Amino acid sequence: MITKILKTEEEWQKILTPEQFKVMRQKDTEAPFTCGASLAQKEGGIYHCAACDLALFDARTKFESGTGWPSYFQPINAENIEERSDNSLGMDRTEVVCARCESHLGHVFDDGPPSTHKRYCINSIALKFKPDNSR
Repeated sequence: MITKILKTEEEWQKILTPEQFKVMRQKDTEAPFTCGASLAQKEGGIYHCAACDLALFDARTKFESGTGWPSYFQPINAENIEERSDNSLGMDRTEVVCARCESHLGHVFDDGPPSTHKRYCINSIALKFKPDNSR
């Protein structure tokens, strides 16, 4: 079981950049294809939560979805993320949050590649990449 990190929104605001706060704490979404290096990253390593540093996705599970956001077919460990029902914007979706700090990461869809058929569509601003040689 993951130990929760509890902070006030004011404390998160001091830790995160304004853009990260808007996405991770206020559940906004960054514009597609504005993800910079995170979208094009091909190096081996692990993607961590930008707020609390919990390991979330292995670079080996990343795939090109054509959506404009980094996409993964599975988390590094199922207990490191939480999936929640999201009926905002008039759509039925499944929100993905960090299990430790409950920061919004993105959404998961059932149109990914075999064998999981999952597409974890994640805001790059919510991730911090650590190459294999830095772990």
